Amino acid sequence: MFLENPEHAHSQQGWVEVICGSMFSGKTEELIRRLKRARIAGLKVDVFKPTVDQRYSENQVVTHDTVAIDATVVDAASSILLLSGGLNVIGIDEAQFFDSSLVDVANSLANMGIRVIIAGLDTDYRGKPFGSIPALMAIAEYVTKVHAICMKCGNLANFSHRKTIDKQLVLTGETDLYQPLCRSCYFQIQDENKK
Repeated sequence: MFLENPEHAHSQQGWVEVICGSMFSGKTEELIRRLKRARIAGLKVDVFKPTVDQRYSENQVVTHDTVAIDATVVDAASSILLLSGGLNVIGIDEAQFFDSSLVDVANSLANMGIRVIIAGLDTDYRGKPFGSIPALMAIAEYVTKVHAICMKCGNLANFSHRKTIDKQLVLTGETDLYQPLCRSCYFQIQDENKK
């Protein structure tokens, strides 16, 4: 699907790819897979993550299965643009935590001939569109939606259910705080919580 070393590399055309889905769906795993293939193709690659993501490592992007890749940690999306010199491929993990300027940054990078691969949650724990991911999906050439497995019934899961009553929008955590659920199970729990 994605050519790591395009036939007309001298023209170096950039584009934006978005990998989205619920928690535990394999977004970071797919991001790392694509970045490793780009490195095998001899391309200059870097991956960025927001400072708020400290769950597994301060300076690595890490999957739930502990597969890791070194990362550059940045406070703001604009820093990615400043650090992009000489790169062919840029990965961005946990993109929902960056501000809305990430859309302009991604467009600028792609216009400079850089392949931009972005991974993030498309909805928050309330099932609402999350951060700049919906806008990034709109400008992307390629969008991949991945799914987890529902922890209640085993169907495909599209929702990240928060198991606590904490109402803050950004609350990083793992299976202690979140579980993937299908639409039916998610709304069943939401109805039960209202009662």
